[in-house]
Amino acid sequence: MQERIQKILARAGIASRRKAEELIREGRVLVNGQVATLGMKADIEKDYIKVDGKLVIKPEPKVYIMLNKPKGVLTTLEDPEGRPTIKELIRGVKFRVYPVGRLDFYSEGLLLLTNDGELAYRIIHPSHKVPKTYLVKVKGIIDEKDIEKLRRGIMLEDGLTAPAKIKRIRMPKTEKNSWLEVTIHEGKKRQIRRMFQRVKHPVLKLKRIKVDGLLLGDLPPGQWRYLTPEEVKRLKKSVRIED
Repeated sequence: MQERIQKILARAGIASRRKAEELIREGRVLVNGQVATLGMKADIEKDYIKVDGKLVIKPEPKVYIMLNKPKGVLTTLEDPEGRPTIKELIRGVKFRVYPVGRLDFYSEGLLLLTNDGELAYRIIHPSHKVPKTYLVKVKGIIDEKDIEKLRRGIMLEDGLTAPAKIKRIRMPKTEKNSWLEVTIHEGKKRQIRRMFQRVKHPVLKLKRIKVDGLLLGDLPPGQWRYLTPEEVKRLKKSVRIED
């Protein structure tokens, strides 16, 4: 399929579209041995495109995956100590993908993996305020006063947390612990565990159930699936990435 040269260079990670246009104007781009011009189109499958004498290789397709990470698995692709990692759960994925953020060893739930570095960076970076929602079970019956402290932001060793959305989940009266739905947009290390530890209600269970509008749903623990085109489009729109 033919596309404008600057779009091909941008997709290949050579330069932004604007920078690619500059490269073309400067005569640094060749298509089948001829100097490219603005507006020229090519097919990366069939044509030889060079920038400063280097051949432009077709990039791997972007891959977007949702994994339901089980408890007792590391959010990493390698572990020198030989502990279970998410790599063992995604053996059927043909392309190398990387986790978007982390869930600690004892946490579970929705974990995104991709080879789209720009999207991953924007989801993780707090400036984009991408909400992540967790189902949290804490020890004891937490009162509204402590919940309000967490909602406003609480001081941790590495600074004050941003305001959190916290909703109590009603449980049977025989339940001696508290279940809550917690939404944050920061990514401090073990943040939710440390937040509740600060108010003396240690976390007993932590499961991520939602990233922005993306729901874990009924995906079984240890299983993964590709995101739908609509889900990818929604995520990109949320962090202001244009296709």
